[in-house]
Amino acid sequence: MIDLAQDTPSNPLLRLGAQPIALTAAALLLLIAGVTSIAIWRAYTGAAPETDRVVASRQLQARTAQASEQLVEKTKGLEVTQQESIDQLQVVQDQLQTMKRLMAAQQADTKRLSEQVASLNESIDGLRQSFASARATEVETPSVTRRKPARHRVHASARKRSRG
Repeated sequence: MIDLAQDTPSNPLLRLGAQPIALTAAALLLLIAGVTSIAIWRAYTGAAPETDRVVASRQLQARTAQASEQLVEKTKGLEVTQQESIDQLQVVQDQLQTMKRLMAAQQADTKRLSEQVASLNESIDGLRQSFASARATEVETPSVTRRKPARHRVHASARKRSRG
């Protein structure tokens, strides 16, 4: 005889696989229960990861904007400082050019005065030489003029001393 009991499966998992609608309904119920429990937990604690992420992203954007503004301000400050340095350097260069011009003018004046002093020295030397030669000719040729009495000569030499 053929045993009919052996033909029917005794494993309950195999029996469930045979009824796919019941299996799908059980999975759907589990899924709905999980989603509902998560929603209730979020409502109870007040924490929602999506809103936390949005808040964190907005804070990050705000920090980025603030850092960007600070960088712009610092860059502008550096530009102002650089322009001030350039202006100061220009002033120093202008002063240097003025000093160079003044120095060149002083050197030209010094050279001109030096040449004038040399010319005056030459003139003085010429005068000395002509005066020496004039004295030498006076000594060589005695004058025929009448001499004044000694009394007048003393007064005349005293007058010369007081003038010179």
